Amino acid sequence: MRNMLGEASSPYLLQHKDNPVHWQLWSPETLALAAQLNRPILLSIGYAACHWCHVMAHESFENPETAALMNSHFINIKLDREERPDIDQIFMSALHAMGEQGGWPLTMVLTPQGEPFWGGTYFPPTPRFGRPSFRQILTALANAWETDRERIGKSVSALQRALAAQSAPKPGDPPGPATLDNVRTAYLRAMDWQLGGIGHAPKFPNIPIFRFLWQESFRTGDARAAQAVELLLERISQGGIYDHLGGGYARYATDDAWLIPHFEKMLYDNALILDLLALAHARTPNPLYAARARETVGWLTRDMRAEGAFAAAEDADSEGEEGKFYVWTRAELIELLGPDSVYFFNHYPAPEGGNWEGKTILERRTSFGEEDRLAPLRAKLLARRATRIRPGRDDKILADWNALTIAVLARASAVFAEPGWLTLAEDVFAAILTKLAEPEGSIAHAFRHGKISAPGLLEDQAAMLRAALALYQATAKPDYLATAQRLLTVAEHRFGDGTGAFFMSADAGQSFAPRARNVQDGPAPSGIGLMAENYALLHALTGEAEYRAKAEALLRAFAGDDPGRLTGSPVLLAAADLLENTACVVITGHAAELAQAALAAADPAVVVLHAVSDLPPGHPAYGKTSGQPAAFICRGGVCSLPVSTPEAVREALRRSG
Repeated sequence: MRNMLGEASSPYLLQHKDNPVHWQLWSPETLALAAQLNRPILLSIGYAACHWCHVMAHESFENPETAALMNSHFINIKLDREERPDIDQIFMSALHAMGEQGGWPLTMVLTPQGEPFWGGTYFPPTPRFGRPSFRQILTALANAWETDRERIGKSVSALQRALAAQSAPKPGDPPGPATLDNVRTAYLRAMDWQLGGIGHAPKFPNIPIFRFLWQESFRTGDARAAQAVELLLERISQGGIYDHLGGGYARYATDDAWLIPHFEKMLYDNALILDLLALAHARTPNPLYAARARETVGWLTRDMRAEGAFAAAEDADSEGEEGKFYVWTRAELIELLGPDSVYFFNHYPAPEGGNWEGKTILERRTSFGEEDRLAPLRAKLLARRATRIRPGRDDKILADWNALTIAVLARASAVFAEPGWLTLAEDVFAAILTKLAEPEGSIAHAFRHGKISAPGLLEDQAAMLRAALALYQATAKPDYLATAQRLLTVAEHRFGDGTGAFFMSADAGQSFAPRARNVQDGPAPSGIGLMAENYALLHALTGEAEYRAKAEALLRAFAGDDPGRLTGSPVLLAAADLLENTACVVITGHAAELAQAALAAADPAVVVLHAVSDLPPGHPAYGKTSGQPAAFICRGGVCSLPVSTPEAVREALRRSG
């Protein structure tokens, strides 16, 4: 046996190709080998931009003695969670079922058949933090496998039952206003009203939650829901979690004040934050939102383009040190800015001893403004920073993350009057559709250097379907609607579970675990939540009763869940509002200004239909005409009289908020 990761395409796996550990790829052949040798599997899951994954690699996987212990007793598999989120989901769920807190690196031990029986996250090379050393863990597990198979078997059975229960749908009545009210109240109760966001350190933006709160502010008129979003956007856009020189947001902050980022930048985070910036700016134009949106798109186009699409992430580390690329000493800043440093420090404080480990993370302490003088100073720092060794970039192309970005660019293009962003969105959509096409008509999950490296998941189909609907609304090109309907047919065929819900993967399931259904949103939306949204949008755009029935079936499939679990599904809950309350703005004639006003709506529950041909008979605007370019606003099966000015469109789209 030898280390097989040199055959991988994933940048994360390639980072470990020279480890003395005999890493194997996740494959049927590897599982068959473990069964043949009757040897337990040690599965290590991480991703390329993961700081603690790098730490454990340096401390343990590069250590010859530790590697020898691993090679002697285990079949060792290394897995990229971004490339195979379906496998990661199974084993992270197993870890949670053990009562352990999740995170990466994820360390799981499996039977030779791939059944989990023990797990954890990071383990140090020597006992510390109240945790045993990784070698102690390896020795104990190897001994347990040899001497205590009966107890391991009981653990396997218990975890199998827990995984099956987690994955099973629990039907009930579709979530109504009372459920949405309860979830909104719970989120607002958990808000940090001083610093923004939810909870304490470490602090994540949790954008699906705040996107739900934004939509709720329109449904109910609850001003606190909108205030929670605006406070979050202000704090993360002024804090150290934002890259004030190069644009883009880091994945999370390690403190509660958004100063100290975990410096990795992920594509999905920045797409979802850009969406929230656009919605908030559409309601109350704010130069801070506009600047951060343009800077973030600048980062995407400058640093993240890859193979016609967007790369997955930028690392937290450079030269083996977290954040080294991004931080400054006060002396460096004074040297570069000269006399202007005094002025700069009034806006971006740089105390003598730094604000993090003796260095300075840039954060904005003043209100947004005076950009004519500050922008050239930031440009000087950016130019100097460009001479440093950059963090590693994970340049694999992930269909779902790119699709989220496409849909957001389509909206942001209208809100910020940036037509080039819509062109960019169309170009990336075409690249994903072409390069990640699977023979069955579905979209593959991962692609790198001309090669598909992971099969398509529900999230890929759902996000691409949503992107197609966003482009259809923004461009009026019927091909996008046809593509959305084709992707829907494929998703229902390959991922449908026969009860109205969906499995995460298209295969019949792994022998070691039940076929997973995932309705919980993480930092990015779940595929099931996106599919519910897609059905609601298609119903609003076409008036077809079939789409409404399918949306209701999907909402019912999980509505009998523990209410606490539904709190973890804000995208699914927002879809319930979309189904009942979406406004379809039907544009007749070539009324570009009216369409633009609708596309730039602050309310997420708005769709735009360019009636370039006859509407389908099931649509509430069917048969309605106007002698001049106009817009009909249709909600709840009833359409308004035609309106002919952008102001009238905006007024008609106001809900409770």
